Amino acid sequence: MKKLSFCLCFLLILVLAGCSRKTYEYPFRNPDLPTEERIEDLLKRLTLEEKVGQMMNQTPSVERLGIPPYDWWNEALHGVARAGKATVFPQAIALAATFDDADLYTTFSMVGDEARAKYHHYQKLKEYDRYKGLTFWTPNINIFRDPRWGRGMETYGEDPYLTERMGLAVVKGLQGDDPNYFKTHACAKHYAVHSGPEWNRHSFDVEVSPRDLWETYLPAFEALVKKGHVQEVMCAYNRYEGKPCCGSDKLLVDILRNAWGYDDIILSDCGAIDDFWQKDENTPRHETHPDRESASVDAVRSGTDLECGGSYRSLLEAVKKGTIKESELNVSLRRLLRGRFELGMFDPDERVPYSKIPYDVVESPEHIAQALKMARKSMVLLKNADRTLPLSKGIRKIAVVGPNAADSTMLWANYNGFPTHTVTILEGIRKKVPDAEVVYVLGCNHTDDFMIKDLGASVTNPSGTGFAAEFYNNESFEGEPVHTGTVQSLHYTTGGNTQFAPKVNLTHFSARFTGTFEAPLTGEVEFDISGNDGFRLYVGEEKAAEMWTSEYTGSRKYKLKVEEGRKYPLKIEYLQKTGSADLNFTIGARSAVDYAGTVAQVKDADVIIFAGGISPRLEGEEMPVDAEGFRKGDRLNIEVPKVQHEMIKSLEATGKPLVYVCCTGSPLAIGWEQEHADAILNAWYGGQEGGTAVADILFGDYNPAGRLPVTFYRSADQLPDFEDYSMKGRTYRYMTQKPLYPFGYGLSYSTYTYKDAKLSAVSIEKDQPVTLMFKIENKGAMDGEEVAQVYLKNPNDPEGPLKALKAFRRVPVKAGESAEVSIELKPESFRSFNDRTQTFEVRPGEYTVLLGSSSDDRDLQGLKLTIQ
Repeated sequence: MKKLSFCLCFLLILVLAGCSRKTYEYPFRNPDLPTEERIEDLLKRLTLEEKVGQMMNQTPSVERLGIPPYDWWNEALHGVARAGKATVFPQAIALAATFDDADLYTTFSMVGDEARAKYHHYQKLKEYDRYKGLTFWTPNINIFRDPRWGRGMETYGEDPYLTERMGLAVVKGLQGDDPNYFKTHACAKHYAVHSGPEWNRHSFDVEVSPRDLWETYLPAFEALVKKGHVQEVMCAYNRYEGKPCCGSDKLLVDILRNAWGYDDIILSDCGAIDDFWQKDENTPRHETHPDRESASVDAVRSGTDLECGGSYRSLLEAVKKGTIKESELNVSLRRLLRGRFELGMFDPDERVPYSKIPYDVVESPEHIAQALKMARKSMVLLKNADRTLPLSKGIRKIAVVGPNAADSTMLWANYNGFPTHTVTILEGIRKKVPDAEVVYVLGCNHTDDFMIKDLGASVTNPSGTGFAAEFYNNESFEGEPVHTGTVQSLHYTTGGNTQFAPKVNLTHFSARFTGTFEAPLTGEVEFDISGNDGFRLYVGEEKAAEMWTSEYTGSRKYKLKVEEGRKYPLKIEYLQKTGSADLNFTIGARSAVDYAGTVAQVKDADVIIFAGGISPRLEGEEMPVDAEGFRKGDRLNIEVPKVQHEMIKSLEATGKPLVYVCCTGSPLAIGWEQEHADAILNAWYGGQEGGTAVADILFGDYNPAGRLPVTFYRSADQLPDFEDYSMKGRTYRYMTQKPLYPFGYGLSYSTYTYKDAKLSAVSIEKDQPVTLMFKIENKGAMDGEEVAQVYLKNPNDPEGPLKALKAFRRVPVKAGESAEVSIELKPESFRSFNDRTQTFEVRPGEYTVLLGSSSDDRDLQGLKLTIQ
């Protein structure tokens, strides 16, 4: 009887288990099957046309299989970008200045959490637009070899080792540590040997020695592939040894696939395949292939699985003609499909642990606090004569001057998200000392030797002042408008989470604004319009400015001679597709910069703070910048713009203490400022809490410890030609001249000394590690942090770097106390390149291990080490 009861119970359990087991229409939907089995099942169900569609960043839906569209393009350079609200951390170059990869890992774990929360939110809304996916095209681990490169601010500086450490932190933070699913994909870009100029990146052919290739340009990529298991690699626009990088057998096949064993996704930079074959009078291209079909076939055979662009559509015809086999496409498709399976895109949310991340993590108090923490850690005190800083909170009157003082969007840098609130430098100072009188004077703009008087109040429409507005929930002004009204000014920066007007979509809409400008003066006025994705400005019947269906925010200026009292009809058409909706329009008249007038307003202040530098609207990716000293996002020189230099000189002449807060994404030649300003704080582009961080440092609530991840040169005269990719004479590793500020440099409100430095052994075998032990003593009155840096000088390799960073540690040390530090140097730290064999080796001989606070020999102490 007992045996019968047991059998019945067992049968009941089996029946219940069978009833509870979920059935799936297709095996590829079954998360219990092995991933490879699911891939093969889906692959055999796709038509040739569907397969080709899956190899482009905007993959169309496969409705018969229940697969929605997906856009692989997403950005998270320093926070989730271009998809509305997100925490905006400091720019990448600023994060490098923290010299703290542990905190950078924490930061990008948070970024990954926000990315996941936003993705699942959009999935529920069935929104599949660009910038709403899980595949993030970051980090940029190119070497910032020349300060004139506008995209250098997106990198982690000039040193291969620092770039490797920071890049690994980003990848591991974004991709997560779940054994079954990636949180997101990270992408190592731009592979390889890519760092400007921007103006010829679509046609430039890089030549570089094997040593520079392997010792400088490739180490971070190799580390992210082998140590970080990065899931995507983006090939660059430029050519390398005559072949476009996205079609380079040497880079993609010989090195990446074969030597490093990489079998994950390679994708093209956007439009890079077009550069193979397109002819363009305005933008020279490679033109290495006769047509898009041959270009696409070559790229696929070289290993480029995914194209950002449209050339791969030609693969359909190429397969039909026999130019390439469908089986060759399947090689790429297996990688692409595996990526989506491992992100959980085909699985129920309950199976994916990251789906449980709540949406309220997006710009949560914890994440904002981390943005502030990283901004504080990033800022580099360059000068502090006579202990000008920190300033007293009891100060009576403060003057704040300069183009970056009240500029919130400057702090966002580029490839940015949109915070709910940004603390400007001016706001941060006012909050810090609420009882002080804080006088703000713009003084000058970034580069212009003139100021603009706003004439926007002179626009009217039949209903009164301002523009008559019409909004349409489509991209072509079709049908009846969903909203009409009057707007007083055209300044919209919605970030994708705020409507332009009631009933108007957040994306995929168009708007028309009309009004009449009655000139209040006789002379020249300037119409300045910027936005994305497209805009048109009409003055009367003339189309005065246009930037239509652009992927990036752009700007246009139009100048017009006007007569006082005359009326000029205006019409602005705006197109919004995906991501953020931004539109700004101003009318202004020029007047000369009034140096004396600015001085008169601030001369009785107790201290003058000049917040200047440059702006992400001047440096960046292939930008239409029309300003002296700048070209298409790059710089022609590295000097401070002349108008700012003259303003600083005028302020210095008052004799008042002068603090220069420099915001920049790249090194500036601030030699005059170094000699004449009382204190200089390099604040980078500090993110949404940048203003708070600046104030915390200026008034002593935070002891600065940021270090320069790049060399600050005295002038462009110290630089080789921009297009010369040889490392000779570049960066601290090969520079023989004295820079303005060396790599690794940064001051503190405390004084630190290094004591009792010793190695665990003075002689080791070439496959052995060695440990460096030392103490750091804080002789100041404030708790602080010291960034201990370890360099190696290898006299056994005379063609190699003069010295090279091999380790660093950001060490907290309380006032009056010491901290003991131990750093292991692994055998790979002593490798050098053999020019004859083109391999790395550890050569026997005597080495010098250098320890100190910067790369400058005066800040370093040496310990001898013999390798047998």
